[in-house]
Amino acid sequence: MSIPVANPVSKAVSRPLVETVAPAVDALLPELEAVYKDLHQHPELSMQEFRTAKIAADYVEALGYEVTREVGVTGVVAILRNGEGPTVMLRADMDALPVTEATGLPYASSVTAKDDEGVQVGVAHACGHDLHVTWLMGAARLFAQHRDAWRGTLMCVFQPGEEVGRGARSMIDDGMMARFPKPDVILGQHVMVGAAGTVGYRSGTILSAGDSLKVKLFGRGSHGSQPQTSIDPVIMAASTTLRLQTIVSREISPRDSAVLTVGALQAGTKENIIPDDATLKLNMRTYDEDVREYMLGAIRRICCAECMASNAPREPEFTTLSSYPLTVNDDATTARLRSAFEARFGARAYETQPAAASEDFSVFGREWGVPYAFWFIGGTDPETFEKAKTAKKINEIPSNHSPKFAPVLDGTLRTGLEAMLCAAAAWLGHESEAA
Repeated sequence: MSIPVANPVSKAVSRPLVETVAPAVDALLPELEAVYKDLHQHPELSMQEFRTAKIAADYVEALGYEVTREVGVTGVVAILRNGEGPTVMLRADMDALPVTEATGLPYASSVTAKDDEGVQVGVAHACGHDLHVTWLMGAARLFAQHRDAWRGTLMCVFQPGEEVGRGARSMIDDGMMARFPKPDVILGQHVMVGAAGTVGYRSGTILSAGDSLKVKLFGRGSHGSQPQTSIDPVIMAASTTLRLQTIVSREISPRDSAVLTVGALQAGTKENIIPDDATLKLNMRTYDEDVREYMLGAIRRICCAECMASNAPREPEFTTLSSYPLTVNDDATTARLRSAFEARFGARAYETQPAAASEDFSVFGREWGVPYAFWFIGGTDPETFEKAKTAKKINEIPSNHSPKFAPVLDGTLRTGLEAMLCAAAAWLGHESEAA
């Protein structure tokens, strides 16, 4: 059921939306800061975002949005119809990480929870998704309060499970494409290391594809004093780990970027027991689909070959832990965003380089077959960032997924909100008429 438009718009919109809402942004920031700090103190693991989803859903529902809850477990879809015009989807991810926060902030998380394997872990918003939710809530409020400055349909999507690569897919599999209007464009943003107040956009590939695998290697256990009676999976795993590093260094062209990391090697329980098996957990990042497919094949080839060389009793067992597609921004969409961002932020809007991080954001655009774009918001104190840049120590700034990752609110909160408004208004507002 659609909700009647409270303030129907005329054919002509007199002022750009971002100009219209500028005074309201100032008034809204204290409220959003309180929302952010609450979300930061109460993080939830992937696919467990029940409290966060309820806060977001209740907030936008009170603004007059049509709200559908529990889409793909905890996802929220909120729609505001405001006359004829394009449909714009804005997306924010909600989940936190299994990380014990070490920022020392007065509103730091002390939450613990059980992960998917039943292990009690610390939980923290070490990737900034609490900011993403806050930005989208703020944008939803300002669009609802200023309907005379835009026309069309706004779809706000609060997505679960980005950190495990399951959230976007879970929403799609829950009938999202059949249940909701098809967007004309899908837009999203992410806080990253960079001077607060800046916006980094890019046409084409902006985020890498990411694949995480678990590989179980099988041997034959024995006493540590009798290695001749064993098939040692620890040696097998060590050899495999070393050989896997040659994929990028010897099989991928220097002109192509790729990363392969073995982040975990798990085997055995005691120093004098040779175990029956060992497990590798590895992650790879690529920027080209052909390179990605080659590396996945090479991983399988090397693991199987090392097991054969060790006379393993069976082939290794491969399990996909997560898989993220490339995020490739549409050229025309990015061009429109660039004009909007430069008009609003001037030199603070810049063309960024691709990041090695990965996202499932593009799943929505790929499945719906519509253009999408993703961009970055700087979250580092500008003075700190400039000092680190001058000293060539940017890599020492705590980044996303670090237990010390802590975006500064001054500049970051406002810029992220304005960027989201500015982007959506490039299709919905007065700005779109000049595009």
